[in-house]
Amino acid sequence: MQLISSQASPFARKVRVLLHETGQWDAVEEVEAGTTPINTPDHVRAANPTGKIPALIRPDGPALHDSRVITRYLDARADSNFYPEARIWEVLTLESMADAIMDAAVLITYEGRLRPPEQQFPVWLDAQWGKIRAALDVINARWMSHLAGPTDMSHIAVGCALSYLDLRHDARGWRTGVDALAAWQAAFDKRDSMAATAPA
Repeated sequence: MQLISSQASPFARKVRVLLHETGQWDAVEEVEAGTTPINTPDHVRAANPTGKIPALIRPDGPALHDSRVITRYLDARADSNFYPEARIWEVLTLESMADAIMDAAVLITYEGRLRPPEQQFPVWLDAQWGKIRAALDVINARWMSHLAGPTDMSHIAVGCALSYLDLRHDARGWRTGVDALAAWQAAFDKRDSMAATAPA
């Protein structure tokens, strides 16, 4: 299999972390792809017509894309139970919230990198950060008991989302007011799978 990926992408990192956690890393060749909403390499578009990463190319079926589809496939392939049926709706909801943090954070990154300063929209940027802030507050207030439980895909998603905030938006100080979540992230970031997939 081939994973169309990017070292900096938090969505691709979710997949890479799960590959490490489930012992499937050697089954996948990682293909680096530098892509933006206005520049999509041909090999990325061939795997996913929308031009988004990650995408997983399989020898026995069509390419899979969207990180949540890929991680569900890899979890099933390894029979690893990172999507446990006993709490599946909680796992999917928290993973979705982590992905929403990533979506907003990536959009902020693109706004700063792809638009000239005079074309950037501060109100829109603040609105995206407001989405992130609201999600962080809710996770800190309502989801810490879940994060204290057995590791599942939602833990990986939250860990990757928070690490991306450190990578691209550290100056915004996401830890303010979410002490429990910040302490959790500091511990989770020490996992071997997180260390092995940290952006270079």
